[in-house]
Amino acid sequence: MRVLIVTSGSMGDVAPYTGLGAGLRAAGHEVTLAAHEPFRSCVTGAGLGFEPLAGDLRGTLASALGGLGPRALARQFRLARPLIASLGAGIADAAEAVRPAVMLLSTMVAPLGYQVAEAFGVRRAGVFLQPVHPTRGFGPVLLGGRSLGAAGNLTAGRVAARAIEPLYAGPIRELRRRLGLSRVALATLRREQELAGPTFHGFSPAVVPRPADWPPALRVTGFWWPAADPGWQPPAALTAFLADGPPPVYVGFGSMAPGQGARLGSIVADAVRRAGLRAVVQAGWSGLAAGGPHVLSIGEAPHAWLFPRMAAVVHHAGAGTTAAGLRAGVPAVPVPVLADQPFWARRLHDLGVSPAPVPMPALTADALAAALRRVTSNPHYAARAQALSARLGVEDGVGPILDWIG
Repeated sequence: MRVLIVTSGSMGDVAPYTGLGAGLRAAGHEVTLAAHEPFRSCVTGAGLGFEPLAGDLRGTLASALGGLGPRALARQFRLARPLIASLGAGIADAAEAVRPAVMLLSTMVAPLGYQVAEAFGVRRAGVFLQPVHPTRGFGPVLLGGRSLGAAGNLTAGRVAARAIEPLYAGPIRELRRRLGLSRVALATLRREQELAGPTFHGFSPAVVPRPADWPPALRVTGFWWPAADPGWQPPAALTAFLADGPPPVYVGFGSMAPGQGARLGSIVADAVRRAGLRAVVQAGWSGLAAGGPHVLSIGEAPHAWLFPRMAAVVHHAGAGTTAAGLRAGVPAVPVPVLADQPFWARRLHDLGVSPAPVPMPALTADALAAALRRVTSNPHYAARAQALSARLGVEDGVGPILDWIG
């Protein structure tokens, strides 16, 4: 069966779907993943077909950084508008090229992908990395997940969901016009489409328990792990560094903070020195690098290989990196920046695998050094991380989607 997976975002928004796609392909399905052009090699390296989506995500992120809370979120929405507007045509083009029998749609693309699936007459399902549906169980993901009480959580979740709708209103109308679909009020579309098919959530119930008040169509499957590259080998310098002393800490901020590598590198080098630790620092989109006799700066390396060799991981708390750290069974120091990252950072702290988050705007050498000393000197954090890792190891996130596809 031909399956089209569609996602938009950074590496953490793409890599989990390579694992999902590889699992579907191993079961005999023909799988294509539509994403932004920079991820072509990541997708094809997993043995999946690739269709490109337009959009300059790096430029959007570079403009979106700075601050947390409702005002920062509103600014992020404004900056995301052009990216979202460009996605509809790309999803339609990908469906035209693939002619899938099933479409699987990530959180960001789902409102547009539902229209494409309707036009092509194919089954579709959400494959979300975040629990965005309103619930009494916790506050809205995009506002950090802080509980406002059962009634407050539900109300705030509904308000947050409605606040996002204007981003999609124009693109949905234009897409339906292009596809020859009838004009329908957006409120009607929301009611008809939101729960018309299942939405699978690619995280573990041990990390975010499925809310009791969610409709049955919303399911929690377990994580989708990125497909491994069988040809990857660690650089000799990395192997030598790991062998030359105790396990280091990892520091990397993924796609966050483009252009801020020099400033962040100075903070990281100072913090690691003060904490008396060794560190592996990954460049990411910021170009992060740090110097010093006990610091090694690296480029790309699979987290599935790297993280188990670390004493702790310092990261931006994106969904994919958060999952990789939990899978490795190592404690974390979350440094959230925007979107769903404060939510995952809060979850790590609540689960007992990290000290309190250090939001990026508050990141200083003193704050990072204190967090590093805390997470590496208290064995409670590592014990909790290892216990969670054992639970994740027996879950099968792909199985429920295979059962649904049939």
